[in-house]
Amino acid sequence: MKEYETVWEIFNECANNQMRDVFIDEICTDDPEKFVLDKFKGKEVSCEKSVLPDGSIVFDIMASGIRQRYTFTEI
Repeated sequence: MKEYETVWEIFNECANNQMRDVFIDEICTDDPEKFVLDKFKGKEVSCEKSVLPDGSIVFDIMASGIRQRYTFTEI
């Protein structure tokens, strides 16, 4: 299994508030996409995956009307 540092951002939808909730963690997984989809299991989810030039994997997520982002950087 690969080990990743993850950054989970939950964007605030309130007008005039640019703050977001940010959670940082380390996880082990062979499949970051499965990890993300399992996290939001049972919710209405759309997910867009992109890979940055440094190899980080970014998932832009819309779950139950809330915009979120998961970034995986291999350790």
